[in-house]
Amino acid sequence: MSDDSYIPINCGLHSNYELLAMHRRRVGICWDSASKMEEKTGRVVDVFTHNKAEYLRLLLPSEDTIDIRLDHIRKIVTK
Repeated sequence: MSDDSYIPINCGLHSNYELLAMHRRRVGICWDSASKMEEKTGRVVDVFTHNKAEYLRLLLPSEDTIDIRLDHIRKIVTK
């Protein structure tokens, strides 16, 4: 996405993301990155705020983590 302004998400959706993190659920997730749609599978391990934006931290099978801005998430499916 070209606009860096964070757009707050629905409170119910935010609560669902927090539950996924609390239970360390395995998910498939699609989100908008700078130039394309990204897709990964991993475990949700945290939801946090940084620089006035909210993020979901995904633990990949490789043990690396990636942080995805909540307003960039387009689809998330539990596995």
